[in-house]
Amino acid sequence: MSTRTLWILAVVVTLASALYQRMTGPSYPVRVRAELAGAVVKARLERTHSVSGDLPVRIRAADPEVMGEVRWRRYPLDEPWREVPLSRDAKGDLVAQLPAQPPAGKLEYTVHLSRGGEALDLPGGQAVVARFKGDVPPWVLAPHILLMFLGMLWSNRAGLEAVFGGAQRRRLARRTLALLAVGGLFLGPVVQKYAFGAYWTGWPFGEDLTDNKLAAAVLAWTAAALIRGEGRVARLVTVLAALVVFAVYMIPHSLNGSTLDYASMKTVTG
Repeated sequence: MSTRTLWILAVVVTLASALYQRMTGPSYPVRVRAELAGAVVKARLERTHSVSGDLPVRIRAADPEVMGEVRWRRYPLDEPWREVPLSRDAKGDLVAQLPAQPPAGKLEYTVHLSRGGEALDLPGGQAVVARFKGDVPPWVLAPHILLMFLGMLWSNRAGLEAVFGGAQRRRLARRTLALLAVGGLFLGPVVQKYAFGAYWTGWPFGEDLTDNKLAAAVLAWTAAALIRGEGRVARLVTVLAALVVFAVYMIPHSLNGSTLDYASMKTVTG
């Protein structure tokens, strides 16, 4: 198989995996479209927000007879629910603001709407959980995201090289390891420090899956990069390393991430 074809396959797999992780993670907004007594209601309920401002809740309901409130409480505390009324803004949307929390602090909330004698709860089922994070400077966040994306791209490409017996396996493995090490092990902790106040919350200090997944990926590619030659064992280890990274991206991002313990006011994971 040609080098160009292998790169095309690697790009397709990388884009699909990145999109899947982005849309399934606990920080991805909950999108809702429903009807209330014949009136269409739409919402994009946020699950992550900056500590620098209150969390906005916006409901698109053109019918002026639709009204309601947001019910919220700090998560995971078993405290009474509080209510904030929804009001119409200049665009005609129903809006409310939930109070900002410290880094890693979380709120859970639901939206209760009514029109005439009918009622609707959004999103339905369980409440939305939103986590607050500190502002990360673009000069740290942008290269972190770029290098992690490139790390996955090179991981897929190196894995394909090993599968099809190409001669560039070790060179691609070294490039993959470098990208993951700089983007993840170096820039990743800096991003987390800005966002949640800790450099590393994975093993042995915590159960943050993002950190633990990164450690597993770097260890796998360290093994692949150290093996010399292009023999069967070297190719097998490289394929396994690529599968580790692929599995990592199949696990939603930020799962089991940092959470503020309101009792101790310390950040915990798991």
